[in-house]
Amino acid sequence: MRQRPLLKTLTFAVLHFATAFIVVYALTGSLVIGGAVALIEPLCNTLVFYLHERAWQRFGRQKATHSHSYGHDVFLKYMARGQTASSRIVRTPR
Repeated sequence: MRQRPLLKTLTFAVLHFATAFIVVYALTGSLVIGGAVALIEPLCNTLVFYLHERAWQRFGRQKATHSHSYGHDVFLKYMARGQTASSRIVRTPR
């Protein structure tokens, strides 16, 4: 197993268990029901999350379009796309 997705999954599980318990306990006031839901529901979601991460790692590499420019390069490409030689505004001296 790969370590990083597994560590991310485990930390997510801890947060999910705590959140599920707090929400169900707040709604029902029952430690037993809160504990049961906090164990069953996050276990299922944690497994699904791990499989989802693995699928993204495997199939998400097909398009290597990662950009650190916050979309500026995409915006500039979009703006330049509509400009052809005939559509550019040419300024002439007065």
